[in-house]
Amino acid sequence: MSSSTLMVPRYEQLRQRTDAPPGSSWYLFGPDDQLGTLNFLTEQSALDGAALVKRGRVINLDYPLNTFVPSLAGTRPPTVHHIFSNNPNHRDDWLDSFYLQSTSQVDGLRHIRHPRHGFYGGVPDADIEVGTPALGIQLLAEKGLVGRGILLDAVRYFDSIGEPLAPDAPRGITPSELDAMTVHFGVEVRPGDILLLHTGFAEHWLAATPERRAARSGSPGLHQSEEMLAWLWDHRISLVAADNGGLESFPVDPGSGWVDPDEPPPPRGPSHNGMMHRPLIALLGMIIGELWKLDELAADCAADGVYEFLLTAKPLNVTGGVGSPPNALAVK
Repeated sequence: MSSSTLMVPRYEQLRQRTDAPPGSSWYLFGPDDQLGTLNFLTEQSALDGAALVKRGRVINLDYPLNTFVPSLAGTRPPTVHHIFSNNPNHRDDWLDSFYLQSTSQVDGLRHIRHPRHGFYGGVPDADIEVGTPALGIQLLAEKGLVGRGILLDAVRYFDSIGEPLAPDAPRGITPSELDAMTVHFGVEVRPGDILLLHTGFAEHWLAATPERRAARSGSPGLHQSEEMLAWLWDHRISLVAADNGGLESFPVDPGSGWVDPDEPPPPRGPSHNGMMHRPLIALLGMIIGELWKLDELAADCAADGVYEFLLTAKPLNVTGGVGSPPNALAVK
């Protein structure tokens, strides 16, 4: 069902659902929907985004593979690139150890399940296997992500109010602060928007010494709260991405109400206990991005004062993929 023909309930109404998990968007876009909030991204979204192109400036939003080595998650070894030839005039290549979420990434809807309700739309765990299509990243590749992108530059905003944002320390950015940024940068949030949040984390991490990286206490990002879920849903954001390692602030806010004290830590890698990933992806079906390259875009927006642009992204067409490099571009 097209979002243009759907009366979308507000988040508070979603929390009162009895026909599906409370706080979920399951079945709103049809009984077999597997696109979630990408249903907000329509043909009109593509037209509106294209209309924003004025200068023809194209800005890459992906970091190269192996930019974040060692892996921030601690579970992804570097990608190894090989080249071969079968005659002197030919070259071909392949990758080993290609972790699809090791650098700039889009997380698909099979990335996270809810501890109580499972995967988005009630897709059974047994359907989330290698080669199976359910909730796979190929659905994003087939749709293509084309629409109006907007940038909220938290670095410049907090500098402007005399409260510089520490890129290597936890700081939960609240809905009211997102609203203040839209006013500060003169950009309106519209249904279907692809929202980008610049925190400065990636640039700082890349410039830091190994000792400074090891000493970091966290990162700024979206604050974990029902109010944040409501802000994203009620604005009908189709995809939200940031330049940090998890979109959300880290460590998680223990007061969010989402931390389960009885959940054991994983044997390796980061814990998702208390993360907004769980309700955001598994319940609302929102597509998210992490470690996007936003420094050049932020500088360009600051220079011309325009914080809206055409945004395109084409995840890899991997059937059953969990995530992918976004292959994202901003065009102004």
